[in-house]
Amino acid sequence: MTDALERIHLQIMWDRLISVVEEQAQTLMRAAFSPIVRESGDISAGIFDLEGRMMVQAVTGTPGHINTMAASVRHLIRHFPPGEARPGDLWMTNDPWIGAGHLNDFVLVKPCFLDGRVVGLNACTSHLADIGGRSFGPDAADVHEEGMFIPPIKLIEGGTINHTLMTLLRANSRVPVQNEGDLYALIACCEVGEERLADMMREFTLTSLAGLSDHIINTSREATRERLRSWPSGTWSNEMMVDGYEFEIRIAASLTIADGALTIDFSGSSPASRYGINCPLTYSQAYTVFGLKCVIAPDIPNNAGALEPFVVLAPEGSIMNATKPAPVVMRHIVGQLLPDAALGCLHRARPGSVPAEGTSVLWDLPLRGGFGIYHSSGQTRFALEMVHNGGTGARPSSDGLDATAFPSGVIGTQVELAESVAPLIVWRRELRPDSGGAGCHRGGHGQIIEIGSSENATLQLAAALDRITYPPRGREGGHDGARGILCLASGRPLNGKGEQDIPPNETLRMETPGGGGYGDPATRDPALIAADLKSGLVTPAAAERDYGYRQGSAST
Repeated sequence: MTDALERIHLQIMWDRLISVVEEQAQTLMRAAFSPIVRESGDISAGIFDLEGRMMVQAVTGTPGHINTMAASVRHLIRHFPPGEARPGDLWMTNDPWIGAGHLNDFVLVKPCFLDGRVVGLNACTSHLADIGGRSFGPDAADVHEEGMFIPPIKLIEGGTINHTLMTLLRANSRVPVQNEGDLYALIACCEVGEERLADMMREFTLTSLAGLSDHIINTSREATRERLRSWPSGTWSNEMMVDGYEFEIRIAASLTIADGALTIDFSGSSPASRYGINCPLTYSQAYTVFGLKCVIAPDIPNNAGALEPFVVLAPEGSIMNATKPAPVVMRHIVGQLLPDAALGCLHRARPGSVPAEGTSVLWDLPLRGGFGIYHSSGQTRFALEMVHNGGTGARPSSDGLDATAFPSGVIGTQVELAESVAPLIVWRRELRPDSGGAGCHRGGHGQIIEIGSSENATLQLAAALDRITYPPRGREGGHDGARGILCLASGRPLNGKGEQDIPPNETLRMETPGGGGYGDPATRDPALIAADLKSGLVTPAAAERDYGYRQGSAST
């Protein structure tokens, strides 16, 4: 076979692997019980070689799961060498420092066998709704208060499931049936991956993945390095302030590009918090690299080779590199803001290459009812995490996206779904006018959402929201996006972080932030302003204030 034909053959097998792992991901979503998995896609799935290098990932998934999973497998094979595995084995952990950053995310790894020989590994991650402790909220004093901590363990050994572990998981959850169903969905994901991988290898008469893995990883690494070489060499810095919890957080980033590699260092950032908004380093690395890769090498498949040229550093004990047993359950509050910090550095390296800041951090609403003192009232027991998004930052050549999750990619919770699985009524959900920052290109809009109990009962909220004090910043003269708001419909403000009760006969109201604008608002196309006015996304008062545009006038 000629070299050209061999490369084509390898590319076909590479594409086939991607289809295999995407089937894994779809199996997980279809079998899952939790809405955040089944409907929002808060998952990851991947295939790895025997060295623990990620070869391919599913298109479906989030950076916080995918890029942490890329590192998790190497940790797990140190505990369970693949050469000692038996058919039917399956390993698991939710250790935040070797997994996906908090206890609610379970990472499963399965040795894949072909004709009795282990040939590779597949892995998957998803979010379990409740694993005990203080539940999904930022107020725990350490990780041990946040739920059940499971070190690397054999969930299945030789085809026999660990029933003792399953019993403990059920006993330590407020929603045991939901969690057990989600865990079996993860198992099914791994089993389907092993079956389809074996089918693929037989089809192409492969007895090993080593050669294909080297091709995938080396090709992706060199392609990524080539993209980095097209950027100027040097060092650039950026700073952000974000809300934090007991103190406002400073994110300081220094980014260096040289010799086809990129290093970003968060030295000078705030220390770890006493509350659960800290990031294990693996989570900080996952989101930072994702944001950088979206600009520098968006079309290069994500795998161990594509990730290798990026290095993320943070001082031990900082909020981006909190050490065990720091509380970390709401690590997304800081972690999902790191791409904005990193892109601010790239903007200095090459102006006009990155968008303005966006909401970035998910506006999760972890709600529960019927537990503790409220159980005696006969209230329905439930625990639900509703996911909502704000606007993204405007891009150098187009407006930002409305109510869109970047960088997480998690799909917003559907109204009908939330009301069908919990005693809730969503009274209002609409785009938030005037929330996108003005600019030549306007920031994306946030949402207005109002939620109440359908049982006239108290709702328990564990808030962990950001961009309430510090809004997403505009770029190149664009205005900032609107700050977020959390309050009761009656007007009483609520804290953006911490456990709080929503009284009966009250409605929770949230207004998610808008993205920052890009460029001078005076240069915006009047036709676009008129279209925004017609759709109700911009009010006449804001159009005149921000753009000097009067409705019915052809001039600005």
